Amino acid sequence: MSRYYTRVCNFYYGNHSKKLVNKKKSIPLNGIKEISFDQIEIITRNSKKKIFVNQIKYLPKLLKIKINLDLKKIKSEKKNFSNLNFKKIPNILGVLNLTPDSFSDGGKFNSKKTGIKHAINLLNSGSNLIDVGGESTRPGSKAIKENLEWQRINKILKSLLKKKLPISLDTRKSKIMRKGIKLGIKLINDVSGLDFDFETLNVLKKYKVPFVIQHSQGVPENMQKNPMYKDELLDIYDFFEKKIKLLRSRGIKHNKIILDPGIGFGKNLKHNMSLIRNISIFHSLGFPILVGNSRKRFIKELSGKNDSKLRNGGTIASSIYLMMQGVQILRIHDVNETMQGLKIFKNIINN
Repeated sequence: MSRYYTRVCNFYYGNHSKKLVNKKKSIPLNGIKEISFDQIEIITRNSKKKIFVNQIKYLPKLLKIKINLDLKKIKSEKKNFSNLNFKKIPNILGVLNLTPDSFSDGGKFNSKKTGIKHAINLLNSGSNLIDVGGESTRPGSKAIKENLEWQRINKILKSLLKKKLPISLDTRKSKIMRKGIKLGIKLINDVSGLDFDFETLNVLKKYKVPFVIQHSQGVPENMQKNPMYKDELLDIYDFFEKKIKLLRSRGIKHNKIILDPGIGFGKNLKHNMSLIRNISIFHSLGFPILVGNSRKRFIKELSGKNDSKLRNGGTIASSIYLMMQGVQILRIHDVNETMQGLKIFKNIINN
C-alpha cells in the first residue's frame, strides 16, 4: 500500500485570508485567520495530486481518514513557549555567533562588549530569541572540544541572561546544554538532530526544556560531499516522524518541539530549493517549523553573490516566501532589514 503525505497549498494572507475564512472558503493554518489555504497536495513516492479541500469527501475511505488526521494537526492552534508567539508569524531567531570561523560573521562579536551590544540590537530589531553559538557548523568545519566551546560563550551567555534576554543555545553537546539550561536559556537548538551526543536525550528529558530537531545528512566536516536522497522532501519528513517516535519512546512527552529541515546541511541546491518550495508539507507533522535561510549558499548559487554579507536580498525574498507558506520561525542574521521587508510586504497585501 502506498504511503501518503499531505502538503497544504494555495495560501491566502492578511485581510483577504480573513474574509475567506469568515465565508468558510478557506481553512486557517493553526487557527490563524491571517493565513489560510484551500488546497492540499496528496503525495506518494510516485505521484502528486492537488485537490481543493472541499473535494476530500470524495476520496477513498482510508485515504480520507489519513488526510483528515493530517488536517487536524495542520489546523490546530500552537501553544506559545520560549518567548515565541505562534499567533503572529514569523517569529525571529536572531543569530549571535561567538566563533572565530563562522561562515558569515566569524569573530565579529566575540568580545563581551560587542556580543552583548549585538544581542540587544537583534532583540530591539524584532528578534523573539537570540540564538547563541560557540561552535561553527559551516560546511567543512570540525567539532571542537566542549571546554573550548563553553569558554567562548560562558561570559557573554551569563551577562545576557542576567539582563533577562531570551536566549536559545546553539550546541550539539549535552554538557553545554546542561550548563545553559541551569543558567536559564529558553531553547536548545541542536543542528545534529540530537544525534551527535548520546546523552542529549537524557538531558532534554530531565529538564523538559523546549528544543529544535534539525535534519542534517552527515556531519559538518563531510556533509556537503555529494549529498544524496531518494526523495529529499519525503526522506526528511520520514526522518522527523521517526525521531518524534523515538522521543516518545524515551519518555519525552511534551510538544515544545520545533522542526528544522536544515537548509544547507547535507543538501545541494536542488535539495534546498525543493525543501523551500514545498516547506508546507511539514505542517502535517503538527509542530512549529524553523528555517535557517539567512545568508545561505543557495542565495549565492542563484544570485552569484559569493560574499555572505551581500546576500540580504536573497534572505529577505526567501523569508517572505517562507512566511507565506506559514513557517513559524526564521533564523536570521540581519534582523532589522528582514523585519523591514516582512513589514512592508504585509502592509502592501493588506491594503
